[in-house]
Amino acid sequence: MTQSKVLRTLQERKNEGRKLFALLIDPDKVSTQQAYQLRDECVSLAVDLIFVGGSLMTGYQLHEVVAVMKQQSSIPVILFPGSNLHIDYDADAILLLSLISGRNADLLIGQHVVAAPLLKKSPLEILPTGYMLVDSGIQTTVSYISNTTPIPHDKPAIAACTAMAGEMLGLGLIYLDAGSGAAKPISPRMIGAVRQAIDTPLIVGGGLRTPEMIQDALAAGADVVVVGNTIEKHPELLPVMVQKVKQYNSLLAKA
Repeated sequence: MTQSKVLRTLQERKNEGRKLFALLIDPDKVSTQQAYQLRDECVSLAVDLIFVGGSLMTGYQLHEVVAVMKQQSSIPVILFPGSNLHIDYDADAILLLSLISGRNADLLIGQHVVAAPLLKKSPLEILPTGYMLVDSGIQTTVSYISNTTPIPHDKPAIAACTAMAGEMLGLGLIYLDAGSGAAKPISPRMIGAVRQAIDTPLIVGGGLRTPEMIQDALAAGADVVVVGNTIEKHPELLPVMVQKVKQYNSLLAKA
């Protein structure tokens, strides 16, 4: 396993108050040509992170998409696995997701046991991540596949205590996710409650469809905002979303 370069960067950026933008790419939903186009645009826009993965991947494009994203680019490519089958050694790192919002033992530790020998031998940087699903108004793919009940949208105290427990267990990142195609994003109130409860970097994704929603998530305490489904449907929004994060950082620097 490699040294914790990505995790160290995330921690440093959090301490500096600098926010990051992550593009989430589902390998099932992009063609090779689209992958190249996304890669080129990410490089041009100086996107901070690229997540690759999804809850349910039915094709065999994971390796191909990771390879494309790594070509002629220094942007960290991080696996966002839906299962222990979604591992590719060409990526830079992997979010080792422990679904701490649910009570499904297989996603808390079971699949990790199976994957551990492969990850131990791999060059991937392991990013231990407390993954928390939050109700978004509809049943998302991840809530169905994981067979877990998301944290209620209006229960920030539950989210804060869950994140706190994850941090105490030694998880280096906390990821609040409303799920792909979420009807509504995680509320600023919940993001703020979690931010106040933990010191680890906080990743927020799901349902971020507008620059205003990204602004709200950042202001509430998100360190990394993740956008995927929106860019799949409206690729022209990628520059706008990235610019919103850069603008937020610029305003903070002047404050």
